[in-house]
Amino acid sequence: MLYKAIRLIFSQRVLVSILILLQLTLFFFFVTTSVKYFDTIGVILSVISLLVVFFIFNKKSKPAYKLSWVFLILAFPVFGGLFYLLFTFQSTTKKVKRQMESIVRETQPLFAPDYDALPFFEKEVRDSLRLVRYLQEYAGFPAYCYTQTEYLTPGEAKYAALLRELAKAERYIFLEYFIIEEGLMWNSILEILKEKAKAGVDVRLLYDDMGCLLHLPQSYPKTLAQYGIKSVVFNKFRPALSTLQNNRDHRKIAIIDGKVAFTGGVNLADEYINAVERFGHWKDASVMLKGEAAWSLTLMFLQMWALTTNEKVDYAKFRPWQDEDCPVQSDGWVLPYADSPIDDEHVSEHVYMEIITGAKEYLYINTPYLIIDDTMLSALALAAKSGVDVRIVTPHHWDKKFVHITTRSYYRDLIEAGVKIYEYSDGFIHSKTFVSDDKVATVGTTNLDFRSLYLHFECGVWMYESRAVQQVKEDFCKTLERCQLITLEECRGNALLRLVQNVLRVFAPLM
Repeated sequence: MLYKAIRLIFSQRVLVSILILLQLTLFFFFVTTSVKYFDTIGVILSVISLLVVFFIFNKKSKPAYKLSWVFLILAFPVFGGLFYLLFTFQSTTKKVKRQMESIVRETQPLFAPDYDALPFFEKEVRDSLRLVRYLQEYAGFPAYCYTQTEYLTPGEAKYAALLRELAKAERYIFLEYFIIEEGLMWNSILEILKEKAKAGVDVRLLYDDMGCLLHLPQSYPKTLAQYGIKSVVFNKFRPALSTLQNNRDHRKIAIIDGKVAFTGGVNLADEYINAVERFGHWKDASVMLKGEAAWSLTLMFLQMWALTTNEKVDYAKFRPWQDEDCPVQSDGWVLPYADSPIDDEHVSEHVYMEIITGAKEYLYINTPYLIIDDTMLSALALAAKSGVDVRIVTPHHWDKKFVHITTRSYYRDLIEAGVKIYEYSDGFIHSKTFVSDDKVATVGTTNLDFRSLYLHFECGVWMYESRAVQQVKEDFCKTLERCQLITLEECRGNALLRLVQNVLRVFAPLM
């Protein structure tokens, strides 16, 4: 721990943080000093703030996000609007957006299998037709038939399956994770990656710089290169105020030869497999795909690789079963999807909303955080009021105090509407799952909070009548045995707590 602390203090990342803090200090100093000596500047800046408020109101974004910025600007009218402009309008963000649009245009046709799922849903499954049509026709993510699904929980189950499948790799291994930390889990995976790279397997690792800020040294890509492992750091922590710092790669993807894929909540660090304890027992979930749908997650990885490295990628050469049909039999329809903050299309939110509004008998949700906008809050409440058995499990042991306090502020409205709220008594539940009516489920990386829904790169897998759907339901019901039901009296709190929660809810989109 002492070595890690010393390494952190003298790292370039600390220097970057200091430079950003210095920029903020200088910004506020120059603004306040200018206003002090020149009254006209104060008037001009206040007018700018007012104009920015009008701009925000007319901007295409979530109302809650707008309200947070407007409240902040009106509270500090002298420099609030200028800070928003400085933070938001930068050429780098526009450049990244153009790059991603180009990559999506190039890769979108490659997602489609040799058949079209829409006729089946139009004829047989009208309830899910809207979602499948949206994901396939608009978002560009088709449904696949010839795929086997397996729900893996807790993290130890994903870990064992991942080690087993990595050992079988013949052509390539692609890993994309938000958090990687040296320890039992990562070190054992790394040993396999070293062996595979030595044997000529194309091994690539993409990890988020902010997520690994305290876990990996900045020179780690050079270390991996010595083993023949290609690695890149997504969105490096740079000494500049930028909205790009908000757009983290929160995905967790593992690909083996394009034939097997994993995604879900489990990062590559020891708390995710309970090798170390941080917040009690860590309950997490992933899904393993074997078959055609793994190709979709493969393309998602390659898109991010191309965006991060600026390399020209020959996507088609990574396609599995190029000279033969996929031998995997279907156990239902499987539709992997990705979500990007760059295109302003909130794919994960739309998936969740369609499952909520489509539920007829029950809707069971696992989420580590419950910080949602009025639209989703109303949808959950309406489902419960309409007779749907809506149950949500959140952690009892929190990892972020203010986030947990904010999460609990939503309990009152939901419980009053008939939603049953449970907290996982044994520790921290990190699973992100929805399951409804024994027919549909989704397992992925997207939390029910503003940052995950609107600011991060995320992914998930929507499934219709596949084997994993029933597994998600069975696990949820089993988890309830280790949860405590929250009553309305428990979450009301005192006047001071309610005031704090109300303030936190105003600024929740900016957390």
